[in-house]
Amino acid sequence: MHLVRTTAMTAATMIGAGAAALAAGRYAGDTLLGTGPDRPLPGEQPLTVRAVDAATVTLDRTAASLRPGTYGLTGRGLHAVVGPPVADVSHPHDRVVRHLERITHGDLRAGVRVRLTPQVHLGDPRAALGLDHDDVDLAGQDGPLPAWFLRGARDTYVIAVHGIGTTREHPMVLLPFLRKTRLPVLVPALRGDPGAPRPADGIGRLGAAEWQDVATAVEEAVRHGARHVVLHGWSTGATAALLAAADPRIRPHIGGLVLDSPVLDWNAALHALAARRLPAALRPLGVRAARVRAGLDQGTLRAAADPARLSVPTLLLHGPDDAVAPWRHSRDLAARRPDLVTLRTVRDAGHAALWNADRAGYEETLRRFLTPLM
Repeated sequence: MHLVRTTAMTAATMIGAGAAALAAGRYAGDTLLGTGPDRPLPGEQPLTVRAVDAATVTLDRTAASLRPGTYGLTGRGLHAVVGPPVADVSHPHDRVVRHLERITHGDLRAGVRVRLTPQVHLGDPRAALGLDHDDVDLAGQDGPLPAWFLRGARDTYVIAVHGIGTTREHPMVLLPFLRKTRLPVLVPALRGDPGAPRPADGIGRLGAAEWQDVATAVEEAVRHGARHVVLHGWSTGATAALLAAADPRIRPHIGGLVLDSPVLDWNAALHALAARRLPAALRPLGVRAARVRAGLDQGTLRAAADPARLSVPTLLLHGPDDAVAPWRHSRDLAARRPDLVTLRTVRDAGHAALWNADRAGYEETLRRFLTPLM
């Protein structure tokens, strides 16, 4: 009888431990797959505002705060826009002084915790940039996906797809440039975005499911009269664009791909997110759980990014300092298909922040790429 009782207790303990491990894995996996703009990415270090005046803001000196270019500065209830570091101003060695372009909302003051983000604009194209647009709904799988449609005179359309850690407000940085090209532009929300249907389990899938929203946007552009579509994606939006372009229904409509900081290795991205978001003890469990929960099949992504399968001109924009998506995958892809793939490398730029670090170079590269496709 004693043996039976001991065995039962041992079994109950093992079941309890297994349930606890399962719950911990689910929690850790869901933590990695949270994709909202309030979830800092690797490389987006927390900073403390040390001083503010009408023209400048002083921040902690870190690799992030030293980056060149223009960024959003975001914190709790706060958004501002900062320009490059100021070179000719006296400050302590552990501080960085940056140009302050504007405060969008909130109270920017000393002591506030903030981080730099590539998402510069808030609102919609009309409110943020004075650009007319139509608000349209795309027929998403789980309900309407809101999108901005900016009309243009040409029949090559650009579909701009944001990635992890941002919303469709991120692609607004390129809308003034694209308006000058006279290309129509569609900027869709993806599942889980504000105003869009939320997945039942509340998690993102790093492009593995969102590509279907991109495919829906392509079909909408074709209905509007698009002869060709250029997919321009950032981060996991670039991953979704690549997966959509591999779909036989969509492939005939794609005239070109612009992939900014593409996530071409889900495992590497998950490990990077785990290092940022989870205690060390939970990281292996979290990566495994996230991979299963999101249905991430690296073979599917590898096939979509197979250089031998590329059939349209492709512009890769990536930085060797990317803390989420290893740059080497873009470098290798470009090396294997020099006939179709152009790689522009931007140093000292964070993930999906190449435009921010080098606006002029980015837009000139994009102009040269798009001109033959118009």
